[in-house]
Amino acid sequence: MTEPDARAALTAAQRAAFAADGFLVLPGFVDPAACDALRARADALVAGFDPGSTRSIFTTDEQARRTDDYFLDSADRVGFFFEEEAFDAAGALRGPVAGSINKIGHALHDRDPVFDAFSRTPALAGLVAALDVDDPRLIQSMYIFKQPFIGGEVRCHQDATFLHTEPDRLIGLWFALEDAGQDNGCLWALPGGHRGGLRARFVRTGRATRMDVLDPTPWDDAGLVPLEVGKGTLVVLDGHLPHGSRANRSPASRHAYTLHVVSGASAYPSSNWLQRATPARGFV
Repeated sequence: MTEPDARAALTAAQRAAFAADGFLVLPGFVDPAACDALRARADALVAGFDPGSTRSIFTTDEQARRTDDYFLDSADRVGFFFEEEAFDAAGALRGPVAGSINKIGHALHDRDPVFDAFSRTPALAGLVAALDVDDPRLIQSMYIFKQPFIGGEVRCHQDATFLHTEPDRLIGLWFALEDAGQDNGCLWALPGGHRGGLRARFVRTGRATRMDVLDPTPWDDAGLVPLEVGKGTLVVLDGHLPHGSRANRSPASRHAYTLHVVSGASAYPSSNWLQRATPARGFV
C-alpha cells in the first residue's frame, strides 16, 4: 500500500508562497471552539498563579540584559511573564494579575494536557511534514495575551535568533485565538526577508546570555506588511523571517498561541538559551 504524500497537506501554490514570502496565512485552520477552550485554559492557569516575589518581565528590547533565572529555567515548565507596563514606578502592579501577564511559556505543550492536545494533531504533523521538516520536534510554546492598553511592542526579529540549530531549520506556528488587526497589535512581516540571512544570535554560556550581532544592517521597516487575520487563523513563519508586532493601545486583547518546531536531524547547540532537561518530542 502506497503511503500518502505528506506534501498533500499544502497545495503547490501554498508551498511556493511560503518559499517566496517566508510566511503562509491559513484562515480557519482551528475551529473557534478550540480557540475558546485554549483561552479558557490559559485563564485558569493565570488564576492559579501566585506571583509572590516573581517579577519576570518579557521584552525583546535589551533581552540579553534583562534575562533572569526564572526565564532561563522556564524551558521545561509553565512560567508566567509580565508586561513591561504592568508595574508602577515603585514596582507594584498597576492592576489585577490577569490583566498584567504578557505571556505563559515555554513548555505548555508538554506540561499541560489541554495545550498538549491542541499542539499535537495529525493536521499539524501533516503541515510540518509538507514543509520538509525532517523528524520535527516541538521545542517551545508560548501563550501570548497582548493585553489591552499595555500590550508591549515586539520589535522586528527572527525566531532563529533565539532558537538556532545546525543547520538552521525552524518553523513557527502562530495561532490567532482572537481577531488580530492593526488596532490591537497584529503581526507585521517582511515578505522575502527570510532570504537575507540571520542578523543576530542570542547566546547562552552557563547562566549568562548575550546578543551577538552578525549583520548590523537595519530592517527595512517600510517593507513590513500587516498580517490582519481572523480568529482560528494559523500563520506559519520561517525561522529567518523578520517579523514583530506593535504595542496594543486598544481596549481589545489579542490572544495568540505559538509553537516552534525544529528538525531532529539538525544539531541543537548548547549555546541556545532554551535548554531542556529531557529531549524535545515530536507530534506523537
